[in-house]
Amino acid sequence: MRVIIAGCGRVGVVLATRLVAEGHDVRLVDRQPKAQRRLSPGFPAAFHVGNGFSRPVLEAAGIAGADAFVAVTSGDNGNIVSARTAKETYRVPVVLARIHDPRRADICRELGIPTISSVRWAVNRIHQMLLHRHLTPELAFGNGETLLVRSSLPAYLTGRRTTEFDVDGEIRVVEITRAGRSLLPAHGVLAEPGDLVTFSVAATALGRLSGFLDKELGT
Repeated sequence: MRVIIAGCGRVGVVLATRLVAEGHDVRLVDRQPKAQRRLSPGFPAAFHVGNGFSRPVLEAAGIAGADAFVAVTSGDNGNIVSARTAKETYRVPVVLARIHDPRRADICRELGIPTISSVRWAVNRIHQMLLHRHLTPELAFGNGETLLVRSSLPAYLTGRRTTEFDVDGEIRVVEITRAGRSLLPAHGVLAEPGDLVTFSVAATALGRLSGFLDKELGT
């Protein structure tokens, strides 16, 4: 896969290093020539000096044959323009942008460009860790709006249908690990002692799930 990364800062370098190690064709673009110093000596990815939205620079980097474009410079506006150029002018199949301002991230998503909003993601993660320490997410989607959470079930839920744990639009049981084996719960499956359950849960519903799992029989 050919990936063009606009921004040779810490995120761009780490991402490029991982992709190169996996055998991908990586091209880096940065306005500052000295940014190339952040790469290890002999780093195999091509480095191009210029703006990530400059057509001559992008074309020199091979955007016509790119499979993906990632904008991770320090500037939101530049990342948005770069991402739009890659998506709308060059029809790159996968385009992602790192956006610091959550309001700009919303605008970007309305344009059909998936974003990574570091501020919103960090706030959501800190909030979860402060208020729901025992429900540590295994995986987060988007900017943390939807989570996968694994938890053992309290004894009072033994014998209940796992579909009873679902709350439409908020909580859903998506997997059960039972006696070391994983299974997808079919309709009518009953909870058994020792079950480790994976929930798909909206971040706004973590408190509800926490209360449900902490509830004791008769309360």
